[in-house]
Amino acid sequence: MHKRVLITGAAGFLGSHLCDRFIKEGYHVIGMDNLITGDLQNIEHLFPLPQFEFHHHDVTRFVHISGNLDYILHFASPASPIDYLKIPIQTLKVGAMGTHNLLGLAKDKKARILVASTSEVYGDPTVHPQTEDYWGNVNPIGPRGVYDEAKRYQEAITMAYHTYHGVETRIIRIFNTYGPRMRLNDGRVLPAFIGQALRGEDLTVFGDGSQTRSFCYMDDLIEGIYRLLLSDYAYPVNIGNPNEITIKDFAEEILKLTGANQKVIYKPLPKDDPKQRQPDISKARELLNWEPKVDRKEGLEKTYAYFKTLSTESLYKKEHKDFSAYVK
Repeated sequence: MHKRVLITGAAGFLGSHLCDRFIKEGYHVIGMDNLITGDLQNIEHLFPLPQFEFHHHDVTRFVHISGNLDYILHFASPASPIDYLKIPIQTLKVGAMGTHNLLGLAKDKKARILVASTSEVYGDPTVHPQTEDYWGNVNPIGPRGVYDEAKRYQEAITMAYHTYHGVETRIIRIFNTYGPRMRLNDGRVLPAFIGQALRGEDLTVFGDGSQTRSFCYMDDLIEGIYRLLLSDYAYPVNIGNPNEITIKDFAEEILKLTGANQKVIYKPLPKDDPKQRQPDISKARELLNWEPKVDRKEGLEKTYAYFKTLSTESLYKKEHKDFSAYVK
């Protein structure tokens, strides 16, 4: 009998790739998404498979799954600034109420649950690179606080369920990740740069471009998630690529990759935007025997090839298909 896994945020960038991975590993996958930022086109290739089912549901409301459940991967959440600044209440609710509901489901089903946290729990860090024992530097009432604090609360309630109820929990802190199925209009730096290049626009860098990010290709991240889920470690683990680059240099890489003739323009840095992002992955190396394999040049070429397949219309707005026959 196939093991059963519930993946929330299944129609999103990472959630859809997780569905692919667990189908490949022989699981019965139950995908769940309210489609507030997800897109069913990311998982349309899975709809005909008998080992996949999709539920259109908001996890901030009671979650019911019939039958046994072995694993839960909670990836439901807006994850880009353009989203969580536009829907701040929903962002807080999915981190708090959604996580609470899924932890309750895990307790009831005796399932192991992995929750997707983020490097944003470190805020604008004063420690570099960031280790899991760093508590962070977060402005709870700033514009990014709705996302940062939702994830910090998510970690806290997850550990409470682990220590008080004995629920098997795993916490992953995800650093900047990229790859096919990202949305060009989601506001994150990589799709923003590639989208601007494809549209013939100048690339917008905020601040002076000296702030840094560390980009991990999605294949590497999915492998790290899979290994962490199957490990016996209950505390947070950083998963990301420690190869750090300034935003200014990254913009130049994108211009070179796309062959664009545009220039880089500079705008004021948004409030509380982190100046540095680099994961310390010592724990992942030690506990999971994991480290990224795909270098940035290879990953960017694959990602750019995906974005070039999108229609001209989709560079400006998202196309939609009717999948109602597959939705429960």
